[in-house]
Amino acid sequence: MSHTLGIRQVQKQKTRQALLDAALGLLEEQSLSSLGLREVTRAVGVAPTAFYRHFRSTADLGVALVEEALGSLHPMIRSTVTDADSSDERIRRAVELIAGHVAAYPAHVRFIARERHGGVQPVREAIREQLARFAREVKTELAKDPDARGWPEDDLLMLSHLYVDQMIITASLFLEAQEGRDGDLDQVARLATRQLRLITIGRRHWLD
Repeated sequence: MSHTLGIRQVQKQKTRQALLDAALGLLEEQSLSSLGLREVTRAVGVAPTAFYRHFRSTADLGVALVEEALGSLHPMIRSTVTDADSSDERIRRAVELIAGHVAAYPAHVRFIARERHGGVQPVREAIREQLARFAREVKTELAKDPDARGWPEDDLLMLSHLYVDQMIITASLFLEAQEGRDGDLDQVARLATRQLRLITIGRRHWLD
């Protein structure tokens, strides 16, 4: 009996992932607000009623895509901030992390870039919460730096949001360069490095 339940659970997970993958593919050319669940189920080859065994709505599916796109990045962001010996090393690692993530998951990056200010409120809120969580995690690590001595909590969180926002912008620029729409990857990396360095220099003089 337990073996049968295990097989069913595996099949259910496969179908759920297939729905996510199909939706992500369809979202290459459209926004989530225009995506119909019948399009998704047709792409997977299941009945529309099967969709509701996994998601309450396309908005619910979009929230799951946000988790898939950003959830796995939290440990990498923390290690990038924590393990670096200097601000230059931290910046270099951050730019490499972003470039690598965009190269490996361009469809996820495109989805986040499009839906961050899109028309589906639960998805916008899910993205906002993920980015706020990144900022809180970066703040926790930055607070350990000697340079953070004397910084008010609100200012340190504001700085963390600056870093996170810049990383999102950089990801979009890498995506555009990867698709041949604007600039090249080396140019984007150099620009991102300089912009992050400018934020870091400003940080050192903020309390002046």
